Amino acid sequence: MSEPQKNSPIESPDPNLQSQDSPATKSSQPEVTEHLISPVSPSHTTLKTLRQGSKYISLLLLSTIASCSFGYLAAKEQLPASIESPATAQIANSGSVLAGINTNFITQVVDKVGPAVVRINASTTVVARPGGEDEFEDPFFRRFFGDRLPPRGRAVDREIKQGTGSGFIINNNGQIITNAHVVAGATKVTVTLKDGRTIPGKVRGLDRVTDVAVIEIDQKNLPTIQIGNSDRIKPGEWAIAIGNPLGLDNTVTAGIISATGRTSAEIGAADKRVNYIQTDAAINPGNSGGPLLNAAGQAIGMNTAILRGTQGLGFAIPINTAIRIANQLIATGKVEHPFLGIQMVNLTPQLKEEINSDPKANLKIDVDQGTLIARVVKNSPAASAGMKSGDIIQSVNGKTVKNSNEVQQAVETTKIGSSVQVQVRRNGQTVNLNVTPVAAPPLAAERE
Repeated sequence: MSEPQKNSPIESPDPNLQSQDSPATKSSQPEVTEHLISPVSPSHTTLKTLRQGSKYISLLLLSTIASCSFGYLAAKEQLPASIESPATAQIANSGSVLAGINTNFITQVVDKVGPAVVRINASTTVVARPGGEDEFEDPFFRRFFGDRLPPRGRAVDREIKQGTGSGFIINNNGQIITNAHVVAGATKVTVTLKDGRTIPGKVRGLDRVTDVAVIEIDQKNLPTIQIGNSDRIKPGEWAIAIGNPLGLDNTVTAGIISATGRTSAEIGAADKRVNYIQTDAAINPGNSGGPLLNAAGQAIGMNTAILRGTQGLGFAIPINTAIRIANQLIATGKVEHPFLGIQMVNLTPQLKEEINSDPKANLKIDVDQGTLIARVVKNSPAASAGMKSGDIIQSVNGKTVKNSNEVQQAVETTKIGSSVQVQVRRNGQTVNLNVTPVAAPPLAAERE
């Protein structure tokens, strides 16, 4: 949203490199070898012989050319009308190949999906007190100024902040998904459809951990977007973004899927639990919450973030994640994430060496990879299960995990209240622990 830059930590260069000595620029003609003749002065007899010979050669060449020309013309008259020169045939074949490609597929996607993409306007009321929160509560001021001071506990300055984002309709019940940061804290939400209608919206629920929110409007039988499968997308596939960047409604950009599985830490959003889709389709403030589509017009992601100071580095929440969270918000109005209560760092050979060489560490590490537990939260499920700082997580529920992101994703798929088997290395020994996750408390997304 043109919201206060939550496209945040999250906005990439196109150097045109040219090879000066590229083999492709070299001539394909064969090399010509010149036979050098010694510069001897010819005699008069020799010159006369050469002149006579040249007349004969000229007549011979003229006769040969005439014969060849006649033969070519005669042969041409005998060629069937359907025969084409190789060059002509090659051009014709290229045309037939291009004729089989739908070069207007983006236009068709926009025509199909555009009516289901909406603009979201969110108003947030910011309350402030002049001169600071407690300045006028001092008894000194009260004694001298009395009733001339602003009433205690009453706001004296209110500012309405406006933000704009995008969203898309996912069902016939008027339910729309967008980014949580588009509507977080909003006191008023309106939804503008492509046909120009503006309808009051209600936030059904939002999840800051994945940055997904659901808005409802009192309208039925609206156009909807077909949902794709983000687990099947591959880098290099087409990516089409539709949204309202900077308030410019129904803006369409296109590119490709640049990568999948970008971790939240990689894009500077460590407080989120999402493996993002990376795309070079242009995404700008206000695109937040709009759909990322494949060539068939199916939603494969929800645009959410850009890296500032770059071009072509946009990120989207995979649609499978967005829909999973949206369904929970529609059903209960909230989302509960499993929480163990540990802080983690990825183990590297350098970190291993530093710890093993520190006499104060009182810890020995004998593996080269894994997830090192840096801290265990007091009274957390991890603490109750006996997890300790310095433990190196090797697997979760029997699945090997190589880094903290894999641990996070493995825990995210478990159920709150169910037992999770965690295998760790502790001072050269393998230890198996059973941890029972609880619902994550607010602002605990950076931990597990």
